[in-house]
Amino acid sequence: MNVLLKKLVPSAIVPQYQTDGAAAADLYACVSEPVTVAVGGSALIPTGIAISIPKDTVALIFARSGLAVKKGISLSNSVGVIDSDYRGEIKVALVNNGNEPFVVNSGDRIAQIGFFPVFQAAFTETDSLDETERGSGGFGHTGER
Repeated sequence: MNVLLKKLVPSAIVPQYQTDGAAAADLYACVSEPVTVAVGGSALIPTGIAISIPKDTVALIFARSGLAVKKGISLSNSVGVIDSDYRGEIKVALVNNGNEPFVVNSGDRIAQIGFFPVFQAAFTETDSLDETERGSGGFGHTGER
């Protein structure tokens, strides 16, 4: 799949896959000065890029597992959704669940972006749904182990 990318800032870094088997490419911060994300705080970090995603495709933004495990840094919205018709700058909403302030510098790898097919549903109202073994059981209905 080809994704057109526009650098909005000359110093912006094009997303990069770190290995041949990587499912998502790293996104890089593009900030004019360091941004400190306080403990318990959040910050919207620009990447300096905009992309054109093919129709019937979504770009999903994920936390970097190393930052999450080692520093407590994740995304404030868990997973970011970039629709195929969005053409603005990609920004990453970081949250600091760690024990120390986290400083983001320009060029830091802050998140990952992956691309996935999209299927839009047609919703049909009904008075009943088919029965399943699970039924309406949810949120731990099968036990803890």
